Amino acid sequence: MSSSEAGAAILIAATSGRALAAAARRTGYRPLVADFFDDGDTRILSEANCAVAGDLGSGFEKAALIEALESLARGASPLGLVYGAGFEDRIEILEELARRWTIFGNAPEVVRRVKDPFELAALCRSLGVRHPEISLDMPHRPRNWLVKTIGGAGGSHVAPAGAQRAESENVYYQRVASGEPISFLFVADGADAQAIGASRQWTAPTGDEPFRFGGSLRPAECGPRLEARLAEIATAIARQCKLRGLNGIDFLVDGDEIVLIEINPRPGATLDIFEDREGSLFQAHIDGCLGRLPERPLEFEGAAAAAIAYARRPIPCMPTLDWPDWAADRQKPRSALNLDDPLCTVKAHAALPGDARKLIAERTAFILDNLEHIGNGAAS
Repeated sequence: MSSSEAGAAILIAATSGRALAAAARRTGYRPLVADFFDDGDTRILSEANCAVAGDLGSGFEKAALIEALESLARGASPLGLVYGAGFEDRIEILEELARRWTIFGNAPEVVRRVKDPFELAALCRSLGVRHPEISLDMPHRPRNWLVKTIGGAGGSHVAPAGAQRAESENVYYQRVASGEPISFLFVADGADAQAIGASRQWTAPTGDEPFRFGGSLRPAECGPRLEARLAEIATAIARQCKLRGLNGIDFLVDGDEIVLIEINPRPGATLDIFEDREGSLFQAHIDGCLGRLPERPLEFEGAAAAAIAYARRPIPCMPTLDWPDWAADRQKPRSALNLDDPLCTVKAHAALPGDARKLIAERTAFILDNLEHIGNGAAS
């Protein structure tokens, strides 16, 4: 009998743990979640959960996170810990977690290597994979360059070179590359990899965050030849870096030209569009970390999309809403939101990718239009 069939408890740590909790629950685990948001649906999915002090801007603080996880683990005998986003620039926290629990994910030294922009550039050169030119110094002509946070995740840390950044922020510069953003999800076992699928990404830009994550769509419909090439690159990187579990790689694709942008060495934002009723995706992550790949490729029916609905205006007091089933990461009643804060994740399934994308747009508009009456922020 597998640990999931026995209903094993498992710790989850991420900036937002809802998607991982849902995936773990579908597999039969009992999620114990520590994250920043403490969403209502995370509470429902979790055996127990804890809001960690901090936010996306400041990131995890080691003592607060350890205290939350120890509280969740007390008396639960968790099988181990799965981490999501929030640790690529906090390797010392991953090292501490690995000393306390069995980690289902890449080892801290592996994360450090693949998130080091110069290590990544060298890896790409050795494999013959295109990667944008990078520099630690501000280019003399910064017009076609970006500034990025070392170890950053998602699009919020990316800005045009010359954008004001905190003096303490650890940044580098990357030349702009052209192409459509494609993310490739795969599972690895430390020696080999198995493709899961490609998805298209889009942004929801603001003045301060021109590359803010908007959403993703599966399948990418990039053609079998291109998808095979993406799988080939992912497998080569997985073997070279000894990756384990679920990982993603972000590419820019322009015709036959492929540029690798970054590696995400953990389960990421595409979990929602690769969700499955049987829980095979989360189990593949656990098994991959234990050195086992799925016996046969994972398959997903139809098309799926997921997007973030962002607030159109400040909401001083979030009302109590009758949320639809397709809305996740739901803001709690009485929460105070600023302009452009996330309201929820919107999900959609359809037979065809175009229909899934259209449904996402309709559902996002529905959520936002139904909040128009808030006006001055009165709760209902």
